[in-house]
Amino acid sequence: MTQERPQTLIDAPLGRESAYPARYDPTLLFPIERAANRLPLGLETGSLPFVGGDEWWAFEVSWLDLRGKPIVAVARFRLPADSPNLIESKSWKLYLNSFNQTTFSDRDAVVDALERDLGAAAAAPVTAELYGVDDPALMPQPMPGESLDELDVDIDCYTPSPDLLACDENDIVSETLHSHLLKSNCPVTGQPDWGSVLIQYQGSRIDRAALLRYIISYRQHQDFHEHCVEHIFVDLMARCRPEKLLVMARYVRRGGLDINPWRATPGWQPSLPPRLLRQ
Repeated sequence: MTQERPQTLIDAPLGRESAYPARYDPTLLFPIERAANRLPLGLETGSLPFVGGDEWWAFEVSWLDLRGKPIVAVARFRLPADSPNLIESKSWKLYLNSFNQTTFSDRDAVVDALERDLGAAAAAPVTAELYGVDDPALMPQPMPGESLDELDVDIDCYTPSPDLLACDENDIVSETLHSHLLKSNCPVTGQPDWGSVLIQYQGSRIDRAALLRYIISYRQHQDFHEHCVEHIFVDLMARCRPEKLLVMARYVRRGGLDINPWRATPGWQPSLPPRLLRQ
């Protein structure tokens, strides 16, 4: 049974001095309702215009085996985009650190605890996978598609501005574009969140210079990673009306965690980009 906890950022551990736990404590997880942040975008629970998920990678995962020997691992977590809650990142870090001096019988017991606790906080199924620190799955690769970053453009807007977007309705294409110039800011502390964004679509050709200006317009925007991706998805659908669209951001890790939300048009299961060297 989950415990009732406040759902507002005022009560979140982010931006506060925190004591690091000495023992396993799932009550450290702090869920935040997605609905309130989606309302300004005109998104309502039960009628979302996208499918998707939030992929989290954790690089500070450790516990003790039955003989007291530490085990270290890298973890990947996947939350569905339609889960009622996201989980505040600092609370997630504190929760993972509560494993450090806790004994588990084996890796499966760790995975079971992670999936149970995170699923309760998200109010939806969460999958957890553990990797060895030298696992080939962790090897970085280039972002697929064509880069926008070398375009010669003037920039004078640093808050999200969908009016910057433009497309050619007479030119139908299928292409993959990316930029490493995405930056947004934590909604509580104002700390910078650096990321790369992938745009894969089929439909009216999107003006590349306009798209780059739009991506850069998030530079002073304060919001969660997940909501930035949803904001980009909604704006592209409204302005350019592609038949298919994938928006995915791969944010650089902070506090041992990186967050990689993706949103796509329903019925499409796109191939997601690999981990990047900067992560």
